[in-house]
Amino acid sequence: MTPINRLLTVLVLVASHQSSVTSFSPSPITTAVRTTSHHSSLFASSTAPENERADTNPSTKFGSPLSDSVKEANRFAIGFLKGTIFDTFFVGEDRAYARFYALETIARVPYFSYLSVLHLYETLGKWRRVKYLKLHFAESWNEMHHLLIMEELGGSERFFDRFLAQHCAFGYFLIVITLYLINPVQAYNLNQDVEEHAFATYDTFLKENAEMLKTKPAPKVAIEYYRHGDMYMFDEFQTECELRRPEINNLYDVFVAIRDDEMAHVKTMEKLQTELDVSSINEGECDVEGVF
Repeated sequence: MTPINRLLTVLVLVASHQSSVTSFSPSPITTAVRTTSHHSSLFASSTAPENERADTNPSTKFGSPLSDSVKEANRFAIGFLKGTIFDTFFVGEDRAYARFYALETIARVPYFSYLSVLHLYETLGKWRRVKYLKLHFAESWNEMHHLLIMEELGGSERFFDRFLAQHCAFGYFLIVITLYLINPVQAYNLNQDVEEHAFATYDTFLKENAEMLKTKPAPKVAIEYYRHGDMYMFDEFQTECELRRPEINNLYDVFVAIRDDEMAHVKTMEKLQTELDVSSINEGECDVEGVF
């Protein structure tokens, strides 16, 4: 087990303790939902309970609010990952794309974990909310294209880089599944920290390399994704009422789009930690010109 996986395992133990002592305060919106959710067996029924709202946020249904100490533990874990992995093995100007490849390999993992658990709950009749499955799949779809861009730029050329990133991602996948089963709020909070780190990483890279990036062409996969791709899927992970259509003319524009994607993920993760019903632009709850 790698150092980061050992550290993240500690987060699982912290989450287990946290979930046993805290819960969302009942509200008029969520009382009916929570009455049935925490006092029934995992195998209680084969169909979704009828008295639950059709738009239940997983955090409302299965989660508990986090203490400041747990949030700090999440931030420490991500800082530890950055220091022991990224700042050790991916240092130097010629290692930027490899660093981004590793980052995107790991960053897409939580969405697979969320989907795995939510599909399990759906199979067991505990929860059935298609909109959240769509949301997390759209997030993974976006991160996959970030990864394809980094591969086209040569970030995955070295065997060691692939080996390290993929093994960290596998351990992270299992840990996030466990966290999500214990308390989805903590899993979302941890990923918020990851996405904030990704945003800061790309933002710094853009500021330090703007002129160079503007002289280089955009990768083909980026042009296809941002100009001609499935824009419904692109909009599906946008939970702010703001239509985004990145302009892609060179490599600088590509990294601007990726950086802004990461901030969109941050905002979505923040909303998912609340009792709010989280909707994408495609849900029709935003008055955005040109969407419908």
